[in-house]
Amino acid sequence: MYTRKATIAASVGLHARPAAVFVRAVNKTGLPITLAKAGLAPVDGRSLLEVMSADFACGCEVEIGVAAGSHDDSHVRRAIDQLAQLLLTDLTDPA
Repeated sequence: MYTRKATIAASVGLHARPAAVFVRAVNKTGLPITLAKAGLAPVDGRSLLEVMSADFACGCEVEIGVAAGSHDDSHVRRAIDQLAQLLLTDLTDPA
């Protein structure tokens, strides 16, 4: 399955507002997106609590993927690429 690495750009990491923005974007994809960092099991990207609890800090490299199952590969690639781009922006900016 397709995965992609990205670096968290939000100055506070994926906490509070940035985590909520990311989780909303994940839920819009309709896919069971996972987010992982070295040394930890992947968390469910659809869960605000799991994303915030994983302590994805600013500058942290994460891997975005999709939980096992049957999914349209082109939709998966597009969704993961868009989510990676989102993580490369400072999600603390309300604009």
